[in-house]
Amino acid sequence: MAGGKETPRQKMIGMMYLVLTALLALNVSSETLQKFIYLNKSLERQVSENMVKNGNVIDRIKSAVEESGNRETDLAVLSQAEKVRQQTEEIIKYTNDMKEEMIQISGGYDEEGNLVGAQDLDKVANFMINKKKGEELKTRLNEYSTFLTKELDDTFPPLAYDGENHPDYRDDKEQKRKDFATLTFESTPTAAGLASVSQIQTEIMAYEAKALEDLARKVGAGDVKFDVITPMVKPVSNIVAAGTKYEADLFIAASSSGITPTMAVNGNQINVVGGKGKVEFTASAGNYDNDGIAKKSYEAAITITMPGGRDTTFTDVIEYFVAKPVIQVQSAAMQQLYLNCGNELNIQVPQLGAAYNPSFSAKGAQVINGAKKGFITVIPNAASVDVNVSSSGNYIGKEVFKVKRIPQPSLVPKARGRELDMKTGEKAPGPRSLTIDVVPDENFAAFLPKDARYRAVEWTAYLARGNRPVDQITATGQTANLTKFASQARAGDRIVVEVKRVQRMNFKDKLEDVKLPTSASVFNIPLQ
Repeated sequence: MAGGKETPRQKMIGMMYLVLTALLALNVSSETLQKFIYLNKSLERQVSENMVKNGNVIDRIKSAVEESGNRETDLAVLSQAEKVRQQTEEIIKYTNDMKEEMIQISGGYDEEGNLVGAQDLDKVANFMINKKKGEELKTRLNEYSTFLTKELDDTFPPLAYDGENHPDYRDDKEQKRKDFATLTFESTPTAAGLASVSQIQTEIMAYEAKALEDLARKVGAGDVKFDVITPMVKPVSNIVAAGTKYEADLFIAASSSGITPTMAVNGNQINVVGGKGKVEFTASAGNYDNDGIAKKSYEAAITITMPGGRDTTFTDVIEYFVAKPVIQVQSAAMQQLYLNCGNELNIQVPQLGAAYNPSFSAKGAQVINGAKKGFITVIPNAASVDVNVSSSGNYIGKEVFKVKRIPQPSLVPKARGRELDMKTGEKAPGPRSLTIDVVPDENFAAFLPKDARYRAVEWTAYLARGNRPVDQITATGQTANLTKFASQARAGDRIVVEVKRVQRMNFKDKLEDVKLPTSASVFNIPLQ
């Protein structure tokens, strides 16, 4: 598609349409379809408003022709303007009829006024692709742009392209093979199909506006009268992700080649090229609404020298909207971290693309940057952690994590390579050696294997008979030799193990002591 001159609001709606179309390709929930319904209504209001605005231009042309004495050349311009309006009304009616047919074939509206087939993926595609309505639409659209090109002796690019000729898709191996109807309506729900046609209508109205403005200038109707002057802004997009650049052209409606204005944004002077001020700044995060949109504004000021040499400054407050970027976090433990452990996170903001240049800070934790962009290690020291995400120094948002304490490991006595049964015990005189394995919690070990390395470093084994110890052996490692118990042990005795010290090796390969309750660090092995 190609469009003519657009207002900031039209630009914003157009960007919303592109964003929603991209979301639809990702098979998102029905909430996106509801946004398409809302967007379609906004587009339809825009078309209706532009019909009135463009009609006012024709009225101005009529007035200018009359004021100029109904000169033949001016009457010819008026005739051209009326032809343009007639052709525009015809194609708008044609596209409105097409939308009405889409609504009917998808089930119309229910008693509450809701679009019955809003989510239907087949009927619009079948109607536009298989029944060739899309090809018919393409023909009508391009006939309109061809008419304007010939009538005004100007260039109005086609309104509908096949993939191989589309400015955005001709180099795409998959999309370039598709025709206009398939590109626009393949696998498209009814709600999105209606919005697509409404979007086309806004481009038709933009073409008509450009044509009428060109005609108006020929009879003076487009001349700027220095009675009402306001700054005008033409943004690249009114919706930008936090962390990306907001770009726009700032200019005055009454600009001319003989005027060199001075322009400023929020009091800071900007460069003026060809009568247009170049507005560029990085959009910052804000108070987002439920749809993830933050309303922002800046003050634009234009100073020009009026007749008589007096400088006059015109100001306006320009609104724009910042879309909340989606922060994606990937980690083994997801939204839950472990205290004093190296929790590895991968934090990305897909909307920023190559512009993503992250930096991180945290409340309740230490952050260590990883080798790759967006990879960090978070070591919590509080019950919850806030990880703040910025890109190129611009704050994006934060992610909040709950923090769990490290679960206690289990002590497992082994002899002859197998775990001992504490209930049945061992036959007297008992094992010749004993190993104490320290086994981490299963989930903890799965999430953070580098932090789940334990060992017993000090424990004592007692040969006990009744209420008194017969002998004891102190171990300073996982395994102890119990051979000296063999000559003394008999059935009915027991081996009592008291683990006095356990250590954990963390992700930095540093050792720290682990406190275990008495109930978990002392156990009895009966001898039969």
